[in-house]
Amino acid sequence: MKILVICQYFHPEQFRVNDICFELAKSGYELTVLTGLPNYPSGVVDRKYRGFRNRKEVINGVQVFRSWLIGRGNNKISLALNYISFALSAIIKTFSFKKNFDLILIYQLSPITMALPGIMLKKMIKKPLVLYCHDLWPESIASAGISSNSKIYSLVYKLSRWIYMQSDEIFTSSKMFEQYFREVLEIQKPITHLPVYAESLFESVVMKKKDAQECNLLFAGNIGEMQNVETILYAANELKNEPYIKFHIVGGGSSLNKCEELCGRLGIKNVFFYGQHPVNEMPRFYAMADAFLITLKANKVISYTLPNKVQSYMAAGKPIIGAINGETQSLIKEAKCGLCGAAEDYKELAANIRKFVEEKEMQPIYGQNARKYYDNHFSKQIFMQRLKELLKNSSNWEV
Repeated sequence: MKILVICQYFHPEQFRVNDICFELAKSGYELTVLTGLPNYPSGVVDRKYRGFRNRKEVINGVQVFRSWLIGRGNNKISLALNYISFALSAIIKTFSFKKNFDLILIYQLSPITMALPGIMLKKMIKKPLVLYCHDLWPESIASAGISSNSKIYSLVYKLSRWIYMQSDEIFTSSKMFEQYFREVLEIQKPITHLPVYAESLFESVVMKKKDAQECNLLFAGNIGEMQNVETILYAANELKNEPYIKFHIVGGGSSLNKCEELCGRLGIKNVFFYGQHPVNEMPRFYAMADAFLITLKANKVISYTLPNKVQSYMAAGKPIIGAINGETQSLIKEAKCGLCGAAEDYKELAANIRKFVEEKEMQPIYGQNARKYYDNHFSKQIFMQRLKELLKNSSNWEV
């Protein structure tokens, strides 16, 4: 089967779409990826891809075409230009390669406009279009501070609904997304829940030896508005007189500087920032953790999201402590893999951390439950088998 995958982000940027495409290519699928110039999360286009270099590559058996874009920068205007520039240049790029695909797959993160080139191609070649939704739009812009009563939100709502309606089928990474599609966007197209897996390197994380009194807590991933890492920092401030509890923040993003400045203002000494690291270096950070931390903003629709890091955390077989609502909180409770309180409630997060430290006998049980749940629901084998079946069925849709 010949598949065109469209996603604004691809290797060397660190997203699960990379591994999914490499696995499909390894299984005999002919994969072509239409993507942008690597600039996430730094906001600056990688030197290797400037000056029209490396616009066409083959990576692990995947043919990659790269469209020009403006780097996302560090403000809302440059981010908007980044979104618009990719959509327009990728549409133009579609005229430059062969169009003998059996299926178009949009791996939809933010922005939703990355789907526009796929919609145009669908109309040109009359092949099915599947949209795999990982970020809900327009709610992703609402979480960034744009009022749902504004004209911008209204415009993006109409555009987002129109884009989703152009797909023949929608896959969702989170179970609760379907509720949003049905009730808010009023879309009745076929919707299939397809949660992602973790890279296999997280399945063999070994615990580092440490001081028995220490408790090391790790947050790993993007540090942006939606992740609300500030909740962790305020919790750390509540626990700053308990120096054996240490917080490790690994990742980059638009809110990193703000979080570092907050630590300075609060005089917190128990938080350590490590910056962005490639995925193959992450196991050494995971190895230091007694438990993982996860947070999101207190927003009803954003709480429908199941962040991909949850699967990575569970694959490592360690407890999870959350300040998060919705699907992730339900999952932590269902799997019995840790403790979870309300989003943005740093006092409850601090209390749950204290409880975790005190209940030492529960710590290995939480970890075992996490890995067991992962193996039964989120493993790579389960995902790839299901994805192949879904792609086969979707390719038979009449357009």
